[in-house]
Amino acid sequence: MSGSNHLAPALHGLGRTHGRIGLLGGSFNPAHDGHFHISKEALKRLNLDAVWWLVSPQNPLKSSDGMAPFEARFRSAQKMAQHPRIHPSDLEVVLKTRYTADTIAKLRMRFPSVHFVWLMGADNMIQLPRWDRWEYIVESIPIAVFGRPTYSLKAMTGKVAYRYDRRRVPIEASKQLADLSPPAWVFLTIRLNPVSATELRVNGQAEKLLGGSEQ
Repeated sequence: MSGSNHLAPALHGLGRTHGRIGLLGGSFNPAHDGHFHISKEALKRLNLDAVWWLVSPQNPLKSSDGMAPFEARFRSAQKMAQHPRIHPSDLEVVLKTRYTADTIAKLRMRFPSVHFVWLMGADNMIQLPRWDRWEYIVESIPIAVFGRPTYSLKAMTGKVAYRYDRRRVPIEASKQLADLSPPAWVFLTIRLNPVSATELRVNGQAEKLLGGSEQ
């Protein structure tokens, strides 16, 4: 996969200088309906032109134990993303970035007129202070947080929500999030989807979604 570029299809019909793009990063080990559900909701509720799935070569906060090869995880994302405006991408491989902060920095340089929005579940909002240069992330790109079972309350009373409370965007203004100057974030309550990659691996269902390549 290294050296290929799955970025171009994501810009199809938009040109390379404009657009409203949601970014959903993750290991996708495997990609599942929860990723798809959040992406469809983001397209609708944030008025996005497209959502890119940034399949991570290796999440710095996750062990490589039980992590399927990148190729298998990317294929699972391609199979799950059956929507004309949801695009799996090997962008972090192409840009040679490991940390989200670096990915965002390079994207802003490469596409200065594109309006990006970072998409995350409530579980990741809780973990965000552990991310490299997390404050830079919040202050560089608008963020949409999606409720997840058992995580939402903790996320909304956590460090990130407290630190940036005054920059929280009301739900009724969520369609304008991509146009706002960061820091700007919104918490969206959606139909809760209990599916997680961890549960799929524990239940033995991940191998099927990964095309029998899980290691």
